[in-house]
Amino acid sequence: MTTYYIGADVHSNSTELAIERNKKIVQRYKLPTSIAALSKVLDSLKGEKHLAIEEGPMAGWLYRNLGKKVDELIVCDPRRNKLIDSDGDKDDKIDAAKLACLLRGNFLRPVYHTDDENRAELKHWVSLYHDRVRDAVRNINKIRSRCRMYGVSIARLIVRQAKARAQWLSKTNNQSLAKQLELLWLGYDATSQQVRIARRRLSILGGKYKIIKFWSELPGVGLIRATTMFAYLDTPWRFRKKNKLWKYAGVGLQRTASGTDSKGRPKPARLQLPWAVNRTLKNAILGAAASAINQKNNLFKEYYERMLEDGIMPSNARHAVARKMLTAMWAMWKTNSRFDEGMCRNRDTQTTTVSLR
Repeated sequence: MTTYYIGADVHSNSTELAIERNKKIVQRYKLPTSIAALSKVLDSLKGEKHLAIEEGPMAGWLYRNLGKKVDELIVCDPRRNKLIDSDGDKDDKIDAAKLACLLRGNFLRPVYHTDDENRAELKHWVSLYHDRVRDAVRNINKIRSRCRMYGVSIARLIVRQAKARAQWLSKTNNQSLAKQLELLWLGYDATSQQVRIARRRLSILGGKYKIIKFWSELPGVGLIRATTMFAYLDTPWRFRKKNKLWKYAGVGLQRTASGTDSKGRPKPARLQLPWAVNRTLKNAILGAAASAINQKNNLFKEYYERMLEDGIMPSNARHAVARKMLTAMWAMWKTNSRFDEGMCRNRDTQTTTVSLR
């Protein structure tokens, strides 16, 4: 059977396809970026088909719609391809051919995408919710910054509540500042409303999954963090070991060692947090750990306090709590069950608590 390796350099308006067979580029296409146009080319190839595209805004859409057209579809990590991609000349045709070559050599690192349209929609709403929250916070910071320009301190109640805001504006003597704040509050009120709409939508979409409800019952987690972690992790079975899960969430440690000392002995390895992680997921699990630590009478707070007594730095202890919490959530997800604190107390959950440099 003929085997084809297809590299696709995808842009919003057009896609460059390079089709490789027997280590040679046998055909090139420049097509509109549409499912119909791409499917027509893929259907015309008779044999085993392997397709590679790089991660981007349209990667999930292409993955869900073209996955059944080929024997293998890999959405690959563009950071891993950067050194090869930057070598020599560069254009869309060259990039597509390089992707086909890397696919044939099994040098591509896949990026996970879900086949479930409902979960993809939930992830889009989670992303939109966090974007609107960031925009609302940015508007608050602009309001406070504008007040500081005039030496004015403004209370949180005044910023957020329209009634208190109107009373405060009626008493101020600085009409220039009042006019500027009225304009800024238009933006804040709009984003606040968008946050509420997105939160209601998350509650509706996330309510279909029992594990989100179970996670929400954990100390420090709540609905938003539970839904965020569910949307970005998608399934517990994509990780073979908890270490892989920790690293993906940004709380695991990676080892770095190189060279020897003056006596020829290998230098000690350094353990550090990875930088190429999902930031939204990392913020969610670290925020949950910090909230659990600040609450009373829970397993994670006790674990944190024991590490402090053992001389562990607070930041390292907080990351260890995040790893323990993430491991517990992973186990709950696999069994689709509620958190069993007694079992968690008795189990020796291995976490790394060494100092970071």
